[in-house]
Amino acid sequence: MNPILARKGETVLLMGNEAIARGALESGICMAAAYPGTPSTEIVETLSDVAKDLKIWVEWSVNEKVAFETAYAAAISGVKSLTAMKHVGLNVAADILMSSAYAGVKAGFVIISADDPGHHSSQNEQDNRWYGFISHIPVVEPSSPKEAYHYTKESFKLSEKYGHPVILRTTTRISHTRQPVILEEDIPASPVCKGVFEKAIDRWVLVPGHAKKLKIKLLEVWKRIQYDTGEPFAKIINPGMKDVIIASGIAYSHVEEAVRILGLESKVTVLKINMPVPVPRKPVEEVLRNAERVLIVEELDPVVEKQVKSISTELGLDCKIYGKEYIPENDELSLQIVYNGLCKFFDKCNPGLWESIGDLKLEPAIPPRPPVLCPGCPHRSSYYIVKTALNRAGIRNVIFTGDIGCYTLGFQKPFETQMTSFEMGGAIGVAHGLSKVVDETIVAVVGDSTFYHAGIPGVINLVFNKGKAIPLILDNSITAMTGHQPHPGTGVTATGEPTARIMPEDILKAVGFDPIVINPLRVKESISTLGKALEEFKNGKNIAIVSRARCALEVLRDARRTKTVLPVYKVNPEKCTGCLACINLSACPALVVDPDSRKPVIMEDLCAGCGLCASICPFKAISPANTPSQDWERLW
Repeated sequence: MNPILARKGETVLLMGNEAIARGALESGICMAAAYPGTPSTEIVETLSDVAKDLKIWVEWSVNEKVAFETAYAAAISGVKSLTAMKHVGLNVAADILMSSAYAGVKAGFVIISADDPGHHSSQNEQDNRWYGFISHIPVVEPSSPKEAYHYTKESFKLSEKYGHPVILRTTTRISHTRQPVILEEDIPASPVCKGVFEKAIDRWVLVPGHAKKLKIKLLEVWKRIQYDTGEPFAKIINPGMKDVIIASGIAYSHVEEAVRILGLESKVTVLKINMPVPVPRKPVEEVLRNAERVLIVEELDPVVEKQVKSISTELGLDCKIYGKEYIPENDELSLQIVYNGLCKFFDKCNPGLWESIGDLKLEPAIPPRPPVLCPGCPHRSSYYIVKTALNRAGIRNVIFTGDIGCYTLGFQKPFETQMTSFEMGGAIGVAHGLSKVVDETIVAVVGDSTFYHAGIPGVINLVFNKGKAIPLILDNSITAMTGHQPHPGTGVTATGEPTARIMPEDILKAVGFDPIVINPLRVKESISTLGKALEEFKNGKNIAIVSRARCALEVLRDARRTKTVLPVYKVNPEKCTGCLACINLSACPALVVDPDSRKPVIMEDLCAGCGLCASICPFKAISPANTPSQDWERLW
């Protein structure tokens, strides 16, 4: 049985994101909508696995704004719901986020923001606790997967109590760490899945006259949350000490261990903050009145620190409050970083404690492993085709604007097809702007899921405002980078139900482009097709390119399942001259250089059979080493 469906009293090993999903189910949600993004993805993946069994609605929406609106609509109709996204996704949903605080909700509504300290899979490490302040929405923050389960339920209770949205903020370590969780409740057999939308124009229609009145109520709710909340959103440990540590989120887990290592358990008061925005006022005041020195430990920005300093100033207290003087403001925290901050603050350091860890030597040494496109990735062939066609068409000095996805790795040699990468959908908007101020040809590279997420307004704007750029849609028929979730081009929903398949070329044609669809597995044919289209582009035609072949990981998985034999290529050493064009132009991980012959060798266990290397080789020295299934190409 799926562990998410285990019964009350059972102990299950859950990832933080799975724990959030279980907590939401116990809270009685009947709607979940999200857009996939690491480190948040597994929340809705977990819910989608059980959605049919529980008869709840779970969807992958086209972007975070739409996901938020979908889930919020349920909450204002009396149906508990959640929306989940990574930290930068909340930027996309920021408009509706702000308005939701004004209008409030009729049922529990939790917004999960999975932040990414350390830039593990993101273009920045913004601290989304700040969104709590500008939206006047409380932010709850667990310190472990077990707490993620517990505080998801507490967040729904808080939302229901005040008729207000709540943000649950996690981080990568919370999202992706596993911990045993004792289940406290069963999942309700019959959650409320049908609501009633009550027509309250003065609440739901945010024209200025209504919004001014709602802002007054919003601030009243905000103040009540500040002053009325204590446990479980704040906990004082060992009260009454002159030295105080205040910590929230994963930082508290590090503090708990560092205090134990330093032997300070009976000598300091620790205030554990589980709602960093706004901090619960009364517990903070209680510890400050007894304190002489306070150290704030939190990951990333001084969000709690600034609030505590403000409260201390308001109370006219003399205690000294420290934070970022001892705890860094960038990158994710670790036990060692927190220990070092505490030992300096308390002047109680053991310099040798970490030295033994630093002396560990791993044999053999682990080689560096930079990110690289997978063997057989169709993006590799697409880049080769497009650059070759541009070159043959005499189009030089091309600017490639880029986007967020697997294909971002095109910035590397030999492709160099991503010269910008700012945010999802940004490739097309930036391409349009550049087209107005530079004379070079511009190609805007975007993936299929990203095209649906934020690229469509960009291509409309490009045509409407007479920009001159070539959209290149790399369509691998899945949201690949985040783990192969469906999107509007796949023809299936989050729960596997068949649905309409919406093709990028149809959208491009509708807004004014002449789209060319190529198959990157057919390299020479695609170069020829694209070459003709580029001549038309030079003559003023609006062209767009859709390069379509499935993600290689999906193809390999299907080949194993269907027992389809894919081609595996080999290098004929007698024909090979050692020019290394196959390696230098493809950068395929399956191609390596034999140290003795200095000629390329294909690692058969890595080869996915895309055939790009064979198309590149000028001496026809690369060919299949096996007999593939007659219909192997259909898998792509």
